[in-house]
Amino acid sequence: MPWTLDPTTSVLGWLLAPLEFDFMRRAVLASVLVGAVCAVVGAFVVLKGLAFIGDALAHASFAGVAVALVAQGNIYLGGALAAVFAALAIAFVGQRARVRADTAIGIVFVAMLSFGVLVMSRLRNYSASMFEFLFGNVLTVSPGDLALIAVGGGLVVGTIVLLYKEFLFVAFDPVMAAGAGLKVAFYDTLLLVLLAITTTVAMRALGIILVAAMLVTPAATAFLYTRRLHHLMLLAVGIATGCSVVGLYVSFYGNFASGASIVLVSVLVFLISLAIAPRARGRAAVAALTRH
Repeated sequence: MPWTLDPTTSVLGWLLAPLEFDFMRRAVLASVLVGAVCAVVGAFVVLKGLAFIGDALAHASFAGVAVALVAQGNIYLGGALAAVFAALAIAFVGQRARVRADTAIGIVFVAMLSFGVLVMSRLRNYSASMFEFLFGNVLTVSPGDLALIAVGGGLVVGTIVLLYKEFLFVAFDPVMAAGAGLKVAFYDTLLLVLLAITTTVAMRALGIILVAAMLVTPAATAFLYTRRLHHLMLLAVGIATGCSVVGLYVSFYGNFASGASIVLVSVLVFLISLAIAPRARGRAAVAALTRH
């Protein structure tokens, strides 16, 4: 049953009541961490049109989860290894086979997903585990999961901060970056690996089906208001963390799925921003949001 809202309770009481529970405190912290990491990486996803790649990597991790379930191993480690492998495979196929990026993504995506389905077809009594993997449940995050999210997210954000100038140069002018001596292919591949790690970190809270939405939507909303990359990242982090907390409270009081609530709140914020933002920027952000 949904948590009952007592009309005599103050707004502060409504805000503090969920935090009386350990699982809710962990969920809030996990949601904020996941939102922040997704927003930072999402800035590059929006600017470079990598929305399809983010979705593909999330679904490619299905193969690793399937193998981990069969081997009775850690499903998130399995998912991470599969997502990183898919990222490297996409980069390899795209660079060596001279095919369009979306073609390389499609080949690797369907291969990994099909392999995951093949493995899962031989496993019985997996529905509960797979439901949590597909749709996420941040309310069941354990201290160990929280540590994994913090370490993985810190690795991603730390790498981007350390190599920010290089990533910025490659993102906005890869030709000039190559002329200046930067190994563009290396930084493109590294970004895909960081994106793969991010999808694995986020899937514990959101599930693979909703990860791509959280990677794209907060950054696309921030893109409505600013074009400078560091401003976009900071604003996207604020939007993502705010939407994560609000969505979590909606989930708690309405007894809704946590991941879906977080994503739908972020989409609502995007639509509101689209209505009030300058028209030209609005069109640009919609193009960035829908570009594959």
